[in-house]
Amino acid sequence: MEQFKMQVLICAGTGCISSGSKKVEVALRDQLIKKGLENEIKIVTTGCHGFCEMGPLVIINPEGVFYIRVQESDVIDIVEEHLCNGRIVERLLFKEEGALKGIPSYKDIDFYKKQTRMVLVNCGHLDPEQINEYIAVGGYEALRKALTTMKPDEVIEEVKLSKLRGRGGGGFPTGVKWGFTKNAPGDKKYVICNADEGDPGAFMDRSVLEGDPHRVLEGMAICAYGIGADEGYLYVRAEYPLAIKRLRIAIEQAEEMGMIGDNLFGTGFNFHVKIKEGAGAFVCGEETALMASIEGMRGVPRSRPPFPAISGLWGKPTNINNVETFANVPQIITKGAKWYASLGTEGSTGTKVFALTGRINHTGLAEVPMGITMREIIYDIGGGIQGGKKFKAVQIGGPSGGCLPEHLLDMSVDYDSLIQVGAMMGSGGLVVMDESTCMVDISKFFLSFTQAESCGKCTPCREGTKRMLEILTRMTEGLGKEGDIELLETLAKNIKLTALCGLGQTAPNPVLSTLRYFREEYEAHIREKRCPAGACAGLTQYKITAGCKGCGICLKACPVGAIQGEKKAVHKIDHNTCIKCGVCMTKCPFKAIVKG
Repeated sequence: MEQFKMQVLICAGTGCISSGSKKVEVALRDQLIKKGLENEIKIVTTGCHGFCEMGPLVIINPEGVFYIRVQESDVIDIVEEHLCNGRIVERLLFKEEGALKGIPSYKDIDFYKKQTRMVLVNCGHLDPEQINEYIAVGGYEALRKALTTMKPDEVIEEVKLSKLRGRGGGGFPTGVKWGFTKNAPGDKKYVICNADEGDPGAFMDRSVLEGDPHRVLEGMAICAYGIGADEGYLYVRAEYPLAIKRLRIAIEQAEEMGMIGDNLFGTGFNFHVKIKEGAGAFVCGEETALMASIEGMRGVPRSRPPFPAISGLWGKPTNINNVETFANVPQIITKGAKWYASLGTEGSTGTKVFALTGRINHTGLAEVPMGITMREIIYDIGGGIQGGKKFKAVQIGGPSGGCLPEHLLDMSVDYDSLIQVGAMMGSGGLVVMDESTCMVDISKFFLSFTQAESCGKCTPCREGTKRMLEILTRMTEGLGKEGDIELLETLAKNIKLTALCGLGQTAPNPVLSTLRYFREEYEAHIREKRCPAGACAGLTQYKITAGCKGCGICLKACPVGAIQGEKKAVHKIDHNTCIKCGVCMTKCPFKAIVKG
């Protein structure tokens, strides 16, 4: 901490900024100046610390006191009580459910206890806009080691021995892919970092780019040395302005320090990096569509083979990995493949970063060792289901993944196990659902996303997903008919077999997995014209029970005048007029209106 006596870390990731952390920073600087402490206490703005729903987050070092939901109005108390008098501000500490006393250190909070932070190790602990802070914790040491003590083949062999698999979804062995690219003939080769993170609810890559951009650049440079490339591209969606800003700063600083550019570490190896901003098309996460976009063409996939390792960007051998994959590389080189392979499972080594969202108590980023169970992630780290409701399913792998039921909560979370049960690791999105979620409706939601994002190049994806979506829409509106389930299955299987790219081939996964584990819900929608979860408006009727006091609140609230009744008498709903908006049930103070 240089000459400073204390250090205040303020989360400046996108989530915390949106919750007001910039105002906290400004107020804290003002207060320190007023107290004459600006030369004794250092303020550091960091990347995302992971516990997103509790932001803005503030950590006071050297004690490591962890404050949550800090607002501008809390700054005076933090300065007066903690920084000046050494007294912890108890009301800003995190409390586990039912606990009376707060927890001073984040390391003692359940959300963090079972995490193994390797990719996220620096996020929330250093200033991503200061390269010296990255170097101070060993940054670019792996690149120096690779360039000065290892041959390119040795670098690739080390990555192979680590058994690192691609973290972008497919799980292909990273070292094998690098080897293909190195051995491909060509006088020019490229490295591309796929940061086109488009899954709903996913923000793992964004947080790494915002919180530790140099780690990704270092991983790309090591890859470039291994495969014989001298140029790289970071493909980042334009909706990530903060990540792009920090990447630009990181590249500029790395070039100034000689970590990126010409003659790195005096070895004669050159590596230059450019940023390409994507326009937000989900299909551009597919590697061939991504390369087309970089080349200035419309982002649509092409047939493979040839694969990018043989003929990629501008027809040259190209290696493509995602943000998290590259972020794993430096520690493999510094600590060794054997160390890395000792983490996780035999076929899925290392850790995986997940974005926890949905009906879960603690949303945010969690990095866990491969092989952990879904139950541990959802209940031990995520704090269980909101409102004490019953767990129903978890969607893993984004819109291309699958929905897994309760009886699979204790399975190992690894690449192969997930494939066996009809899901996939994907990039790491986890959407948790409770008993109020309709599985037919959730399938419709995910399919509507992939159908809208289809580039339209191939007929199976363009037309097939549209037909599937029409069937699901009919079901949720009460218009499903016998044969629809079988038709859905036929369409889904044919699309998986014949679609051109990964988007189309995996688009039916949510439907197939929900049919596999929640088929009775589909049958209820068709045969009983009933939504078991009470979520589909087209299959829902609101009923006024005998508990009605005749207060008239629902009558006045109904936007279409569907409720009738005398004062102090039980009211009635005209179902021919009712638009099923649910306002009456929300407004009733006696809970006398129910879904039927």
